[in-house]
Amino acid sequence: MSLPVSETIIYEQPLNERIRTFLRLEFLFARVDLALTQDDELNNRDAVDGLLHILSVFERSDLKSEIIKELERLVTTLSALENTPGVDKQALDDLLSELDLMLDVLHVKKSSIGQSLRNNDFLCAIRQRSSIAGGTCDFDLPAYHYWLQHTPCDARKQQITAWLDQFASARAAIDMTLRLIRGSTAFSEQTAVKGFYQHTLDSSHPNQLIRVRVAKQVGYYPEISAGKHRFTVRFMAFDINQRAQQAPEDVDFSLSCCAM
Repeated sequence: MSLPVSETIIYEQPLNERIRTFLRLEFLFARVDLALTQDDELNNRDAVDGLLHILSVFERSDLKSEIIKELERLVTTLSALENTPGVDKQALDDLLSELDLMLDVLHVKKSSIGQSLRNNDFLCAIRQRSSIAGGTCDFDLPAYHYWLQHTPCDARKQQITAWLDQFASARAAIDMTLRLIRGSTAFSEQTAVKGFYQHTLDSSHPNQLIRVRVAKQVGYYPEISAGKHRFTVRFMAFDINQRAQQAPEDVDFSLSCCAM
């Protein structure tokens, strides 16, 4: 019998660099969203900090091209299901139409994602100081301090939201990709014998993500080590004061090897 979601913890391990980047961006977007639910200066700083981290991720590679490639891969994979017995054709057509629309939006966008933010002198000054511990404090960036102190809270949040909207099309595509991949494979019940579990991956399926679900009351956390052909899960006893040790007992958990 499966436990309610609120009573479990899910640990994820990406199996390629593209999904690794998508998961990091998902985390950063969620961090900015959370910071924007609050009105104080420190949370506004956290939102700007998260926004600049997102901008940095988009600068490291041709991420727009990677997002487009992933959407095209999903369209090809899903299109092959059209004649499969039992498939809800209307739901599939709606999903394919949504993916096609996302592709169109990304193709139409000529400039690189976040380009206007890279050209913003105010944000550039904050970025330059952010690499220094405490470098964005008041005396280092008086213009930032002025904006935080003199601009009404609602106006600050509207401005951060407007900056965040620069990534809206890419974010929607990433959210859709991760939702489809996570939902591609159901969880199965497994046991890590004396805290250790090994699994061979099916090379005929494009595995993208490993998900391990553990009941909150279990006193161990999983360390997932993945290669091209197999992966291992070691359940470790958490100890904040010393090196973690592998569980000496069997650990029950749920596993999903997401392949789409």
